[in-house]
Amino acid sequence: MTLEEVNLFVELAEEGMNHALEHLERELIKVRAGKASVNMLDGILVNYYGAPTPLNQVANVSISDSRTINIQPWEKSTLGPIEKAIFEANLGITPQNDGEVVRLTIPPLTEERRKDLVKKVKSLGEDAKVSIRSSRREAMEHIKKAVKDGFSEDGGKMKEADVQHLTDKFTKDVDDILIAKEKDIMTV
Repeated sequence: MTLEEVNLFVELAEEGMNHALEHLERELIKVRAGKASVNMLDGILVNYYGAPTPLNQVANVSISDSRTINIQPWEKSTLGPIEKAIFEANLGITPQNDGEVVRLTIPPLTEERRKDLVKKVKSLGEDAKVSIRSSRREAMEHIKKAVKDGFSEDGGKMKEADVQHLTDKFTKDVDDILIAKEKDIMTV
């Protein structure tokens, strides 16, 4: 086995860890911290002429103040499906439809709800760490196999150290992101 092949295992591990971090960040955007954000609506699909369509492709989504999101559909006939999609997304917010616009008023978070959100954030963080460790495990198995197949033992140890260094770096990144999000949620 060549050095390039072993380096590929390390690169694949880094790619997997980076993917886990990006996924965590996308999921955390959806966890609301008491402030209105159009990102809260990412992933909501509206039944648009029988096809599930992202909300931002059937309406203009905007923030009118720190606690209100306005959804202005391009066709009035989509008001009902938009409202239904928001209910089904289970955001904990009741949409208000005035016949022209759907408004979402973000209620202030209670202490209990904040603690629940922190638990959810920690769970998402743990999922990311599991994914990072999984990438590490796969890379380590490939490196050990490469050593058995003739790659130098010292080179294998160095590559294992590289993978461990990446694991530590990405785990610390996850912890830093979680601390920032937890602070954001708990700040009244």
